[in-house]
Amino acid sequence: MLKKVGLVAVLAALISVIVATTALGSGRTPARLAASSVKCGKKVNIGVAYPATGGVAFLGTTQIDWAKYAQNRWNKSHKLKINLVQGDTQLTTNAAANISVAHTFASNGKLLAITGPAGSQEVQDSNAIYAAAGLANVSGSATRIFLTRAKGNTSRETKKGFFFRTVPNDGQQGDRVANFIHKTLKLKRVYIIDDEEAYSQGLADQVQQDLAKAGVNAGRNHVAQNLSDFSSVIAAIPSNTQIVYIPWQQAAEAQTFAQQLKQGRPNAKVMGSDGIDVPGQFEAHGAYVSGFPVDFNSPVVKAFTKAHKGQSETFGLPSYTSVWVNATAIQMACKAGHGKTNRTAVRKDLLKVKLSAKASVLGFPVKFLTGNKGNYQGPGDMGGTADFAIFKINNSGKYVNVG
Repeated sequence: MLKKVGLVAVLAALISVIVATTALGSGRTPARLAASSVKCGKKVNIGVAYPATGGVAFLGTTQIDWAKYAQNRWNKSHKLKINLVQGDTQLTTNAAANISVAHTFASNGKLLAITGPAGSQEVQDSNAIYAAAGLANVSGSATRIFLTRAKGNTSRETKKGFFFRTVPNDGQQGDRVANFIHKTLKLKRVYIIDDEEAYSQGLADQVQQDLAKAGVNAGRNHVAQNLSDFSSVIAAIPSNTQIVYIPWQQAAEAQTFAQQLKQGRPNAKVMGSDGIDVPGQFEAHGAYVSGFPVDFNSPVVKAFTKAHKGQSETFGLPSYTSVWVNATAIQMACKAGHGKTNRTAVRKDLLKVKLSAKASVLGFPVKFLTGNKGNYQGPGDMGGTADFAIFKINNSGKYVNVG
């Protein structure tokens, strides 16, 4: 999601060349890996690319916790077991780490599928590497519209058939946020602040455009990540502002901003995006958050929450679904291949996977599109009723679904 330039970009490019040269080895070209036969045996391997360390490691923790939970549940109920191979992409901290993980996973002939990466910018940077080796990404959190859909002057940013996601996209999220602000809250004086990276800017643009169509001209500003003093930013917000929308990735920073905003603009509400949908870290009383839909009545969600000290870690839930989707596709490919399969077969079977609302644990069924749908969805998005939810944080810090 983060746009990296200069020295980091050069370093990432150098690592790409070095890893590609050394890891693939003689004769192990990406094309051969895509078609290379793998014995299914008793256990198959799925790579999980997520931020284990770095500035948003707290989000990565939720993703790997849910991924492991999917692994445990799958292995208890299926003859063909799955093993998760972890790769630390670091997300906003180190772009080169994501490239390195992509090459390492691509060159590991035992891997048949990938859950992740987490960030939209990470997908932009690494999808071609995975695709060249026959691997498709199934991300549980990369929400940028153009990853699956060409729109206007912007081309599709991933190779068709090599990127899927188990979360709605920013077009859907932007529409939901703008409608909630304009139609439900009936607010007119809106201010939007992005954090200067791909995910945040794209979502901020979407909401601003949607509001403009409704006759609401929102103010706009931006901040760099890792700030702790927002006084100058808050001073620039008009004093009569009713709500400030912050589609950020750092929940702790959003919490700090909300606290400081209360002092500088006490009458303004705060609304965040899925990137700060982190109960326990962002808990500004009265604030709103657009988040991944969750079926809180699901026995799976209840059991996970109980096993994790009362924390539902909802940001990571779509990564559970991603692992389940990958495991299902591998199982289908192994059956069709009579105990053997390859990455190409698994990738094609992703389009055949159908999860019920109960099995997906998202509250709606999962079936990937093969063509465009509506204004925003494209091949690799989920069709059906997939959408975001709106939560309000009450005085106890609890997230309550309000739309």
